[in-house]
Order: sequence, then C-alpha cells, then structure tokens
Amino acid sequence: MDCGVITSKTVLLLLSLAFWAAAAGLSYVGAYVIHTYKSYDSFLQDKYALLPAVIIICVAAVMFIIGLIGCCATFRESRVGLGLFLAIILVIFIAEVSAFVFGFVYREKVKTDVQGTIRSVFEKYDGQNPESRVVDYLQEQLHCCGVKNYSDWTTSQWFNSTGNNSVPQSCCQQEAKNCTGHLDQPQELNTRGCAQELESGLQSVISYAMLVILGFAIVKFFGMLSVCVLTCKKEESGYQPLNSWVFA
Repeated sequence: MDCGVITSKTVLLLLSLAFWAAAAGLSYVGAYVIHTYKSYDSFLQDKYALLPAVIIICVAAVMFIIGLIGCCATFRESRVGLGLFLAIILVIFIAEVSAFVFGFVYREKVKTDVQGTIRSVFEKYDGQNPESRVVDYLQEQLHCCGVKNYSDWTTSQWFNSTGNNSVPQSCCQQEAKNCTGHLDQPQELNTRGCAQELESGLQSVISYAMLVILGFAIVKFFGMLSVCVLTCKKEESGYQPLNSWVFA
C-alpha cells in the first residue's frame, strides 16, 4: 500500500472513532438548544425554530452504528462497505448543512419573533398566573427588568392595580438583599431590558450550535474525500485485501 492508501485509511479510522465523540457532542448541543428554547417558549411563536436541534439529535442517534460500519469497511477495504460508508457520510453531511442553513435563517428571525410576543406576555403579568412565573424566571435568569427597561412596568395593569409604586422583586439585583422592588431605589434594580437580553442569549446559543455543526461538516468532507482516494487507489493497483468477502 502506498502513502495515499495508508493516509486515507488512517483518516477513515480516525473518523470512525470520532463518530462516538461526535454523537456525544451533537446530543449535548441539540439538547442544550431545546432546553434553552423550552425555557423561553412563551416568547416564541414559531416552533420550527427547534428544527435545527431536532436534526442534530437525529444525526447523533445513528453515530454509533456508523462508526462500526466505518471501522469494518476500512479494515476490509471492501468496495461495497466503503460505498455504504460514503453514502452515510454524504447523508449526514447534507443534514448538517441543512441544519446550518436553518440555524442561520432562524438566528435572524429570533429578533422579530421575540419582539412580537414578549410585550404581550409581560402585559399578562398578575403575580400568580403561569405567564407571571415565566416573566419572573426570565428576569431572574437574565438579570433584566421590563421589556426595554424597568420603567415599562409603570404602564402595566399589574403596576396600577397594586398601587405600591414597585416592580416585581424578580427585577432586583442579586446582591441587593433587602430589595423590595420599590422605584424609589432604582440602584437596586436591574436596568437592562429583557427583550435585548433574550435576543442576545438565543442568538448566542444558535451561533454556538452553528459553529459545532460547521466543524463536523468539514470533518465529514475530508472523510468523503478519503473514501474516494482509497477506492480509486484500490482500482488502480488491482490488489485484493484479505477477508474482503465480508462486505463484497
């Protein structure tokens, strides 16, 4: 075997072994994106925004089997096995490219989606209903207050009904232990708006997922190239490896 065959087999074996690590990584990314979106699903009307994460998890589900196929096909140097491995890599490559494109599209769509729903959710706040718990959770986790800033609460129905000139205590800064949300002490309140913080957080998650997808897609590209090199070298040399009957 010449250097090209050895190099190609090495790349394919490393790629096969990497499928298990890739499965773990993709599963984590997909689950993290879904968990993040579910935490803020009251602010997102378009449920198709989860499509990139679903695609990632579906791809990860078959990684272990593909790794086995890749190892066997590379060791046996079977044309059928290598062809099957190439076809599988190509399908995954297309899926990852699709997920990357969907991620790019929905990354830009997050802003309009959030802006269109977050204000209506805040307007339903009464301190007890499910929307109130979502708003409080959002303000505590993102360290924000109101849609654009804490003054947005002064025009809410909840603010006018309470009449105590205060915002929800979830607006209080973490270090302000005695904070009651009273507007006479604005230095104890988070001043940043939740709309901008939520948009930035969701876009960061999507960007992280897109970066991971792009990295795996590049690896798949070199894997397909190695399969082609190994197959072409085998046809040119005409040699038959031992035990090739396992796949062919």
